[in-house]
Amino acid sequence: MRRSIGTTTAAVAALALAVTACGGGDGGDGGGGAAADGELSGTITYWDTSNETEAAVFKAIAEEFATQHPGVTVDYVNIGFDDAQNRFKNAAAANEAPDVMRTEVAWVADFASLGYLWPLDDTAALENQEDFVPQAWASTQYEGTTYAVPQVIDTLALFYNERLLADAGVEVPTTLEEVKDSTGAFEGAGAVPMYMRGDDPYWFLPFLYGEGGDMVDAEGKKVTIDNEAGIAAFTQMKDMVDSGAAITDTSDGWENMMGSFTRGEVAMMINGPWAINDAVAGLGDDLGVAPVPGGSAGQAAPQGGWNYAIYAGTPEEESPAAFEFVKYMSSAATQQRITEELSLLPTRTSVYDVESVRNNEMVQFFKPAVDVAHERPWIPQAQSLFDPIKENVQGLLIGSASPEEAAKSTGDAYRDILDDWLD
Repeated sequence: MRRSIGTTTAAVAALALAVTACGGGDGGDGGGGAAADGELSGTITYWDTSNETEAAVFKAIAEEFATQHPGVTVDYVNIGFDDAQNRFKNAAAANEAPDVMRTEVAWVADFASLGYLWPLDDTAALENQEDFVPQAWASTQYEGTTYAVPQVIDTLALFYNERLLADAGVEVPTTLEEVKDSTGAFEGAGAVPMYMRGDDPYWFLPFLYGEGGDMVDAEGKKVTIDNEAGIAAFTQMKDMVDSGAAITDTSDGWENMMGSFTRGEVAMMINGPWAINDAVAGLGDDLGVAPVPGGSAGQAAPQGGWNYAIYAGTPEEESPAAFEFVKYMSSAATQQRITEELSLLPTRTSVYDVESVRNNEMVQFFKPAVDVAHERPWIPQAQSLFDPIKENVQGLLIGSASPEEAAKSTGDAYRDILDDWLD
């Protein structure tokens, strides 16, 4: 039986007091991390949002935790990424959410604002928090309280076909202008410089950040996507297509992009570490990865990644096992294993010093890109800011809106969505 939870600030404060009361923050088995006899007990339901390849590893690690703690049962459930955010919110509202969930970084503030997450400061879930990469740690915070623990970090980067670039005599571009200037060089190979996704708003963010813009000013509580930098970002996307430097679409972008890239029809694409295996299968040793080409303000791509969070309705008698489970899943040893087996980027700085991680080719590819990644606004409404971008990028690419109109329409939609949040 789950305990009932509220969605008010008072309920969250009460939960924080309950957690503090059940133990200290010594990072060991204190903080409510053990039953009276010193042994953990209870059932932990764990929702894992990873893909099929990752799931096998995460499931094995979760089950090993249960093996180490015979009094604990881990009920592993892979729910996939699609609609996971809403599924958790619906389950939490019905007091039926899992004890632990792997959450996308942008979901933490949303769940926390509704009172659905257990405050983790001064609990056994946190161990060596100073070891976490600052960008990853920032995504676990809401209104000065920690509501999650970082698992992995990622970002978008430039994937390129080394053979095509060498044959065309083109250096790996660092700016969008260099991409445009390379158009003629690839014509002899029957290729276009880049595939640019027009169906997924996440792929708009490198253009926005590259112009020095952002969706909102989170600290100042202002909409900024329709300012000069935002207009410049929409303009950059349109110019990439109009100049012949990019081909694009407004649907089926993943399949079209991966097919065009692996067939050698485009020399470059922007993608994330989740695409490495498919890209290697298509290009083999010809694959190269570099930070995304920059705009007028420089190179930057959005920070992505995943965190572990504990449901606020987890029974208090089972919370010690949940705390220890999250600590185990986010530990340096577990993160090292995840990098070695899946080539995902760790969120602990110490893990990057391990030889097997330091020499991992995927880490070598993506660490420079992560180093220049741009933090997204950690506000409850963050995920809802993508639909207006998608709609207006599509309008821009089919010619029904100018860059100025696309930026204005997006900004207007943001002000409606964020009406209660804005100053």
